[in-house]
Amino acid sequence: MFTIRRAHAKDRKAIEAIVEAAYSGYVPRIGREPGPMLDDYATLIADHRVHVLVDEDGIRGLVVLVLEETAMLLDNIAVDPQAQGRGYGRALLDFAERRAREAGCRVLRLYTNEAMTENLTLYGRFGFVETHRAEENGFRRVYMTKLLSPRHA
Repeated sequence: MFTIRRAHAKDRKAIEAIVEAAYSGYVPRIGREPGPMLDDYATLIADHRVHVLVDEDGIRGLVVLVLEETAMLLDNIAVDPQAQGRGYGRALLDFAERRAREAGCRVLRLYTNEAMTENLTLYGRFGFVETHRAEENGFRRVYMTKLLSPRHA
């Protein structure tokens, strides 16, 4: 059993530990820390952009959502590697879609590093389609979107 709730300031260390555990394996592939490892989680939490997935063992995952003019940006999603395989990533993706629909968005968008090839496959399985590739802040990124059905569909 788990719940997803808005993150609180006291959750920051657990969030940063999950991000470190989830993304550090990509450092050799990318040649530097991935973008999510560089984010200011204190500010993101204060801006109400971070939600955490909590089970009986504590915080096990997180999602960072940014409401844009016409879409919801799924800025980061991470699950504690020790809790992977339990459906938590899917639950966080479903949560992101619900939040986007509730905000009136018809599009959920994200980007991932081009070197994170398994993410491209994973997001494709969940209905995301690549829109373009670009270099941004020194990262080679793949941009993807998912069209959302209306809330009552």
